Amino acid sequence: MGTFSIPLQVSGPSRARFVKVEALVDTGASHTLLPRDVLVELGIAVMERVPFQLADERTVEYEVGEARLRLDGRERTTLVIFGPPGAMPLLGATTLELFNMAVDPVRRRLVPVAGLLK
Repeated sequence: MGTFSIPLQVSGPSRARFVKVEALVDTGASHTLLPRDVLVELGIAVMERVPFQLADERTVEYEVGEARLRLDGRERTTLVIFGPPGAMPLLGATTLELFNMAVDPVRRRLVPVAGLLK
């Protein structure tokens, strides 16, 4: 499929300031990961530590919190993982679903999709 990045904006609970980041679209990641330094700067609080399985099958724990994201002209609150400082931002599957977006692998872009109530 290849990979691609998209611009998105992230804010803390006050929504006073949004920071723009380029995030790698990663449908293999369940949640969105952002660098710890960005999340701390925005005042996003740690809610808990959660285990995550990595591609090499190791299980590690990361802190998670809630952030406000802007994507495609819309805003949502989503769970975010506190990644290492300077980590590559990842846009994960849960956040894509919250925005009703899917991956178009041929054109390397996100496309709107209908939500499911089946």
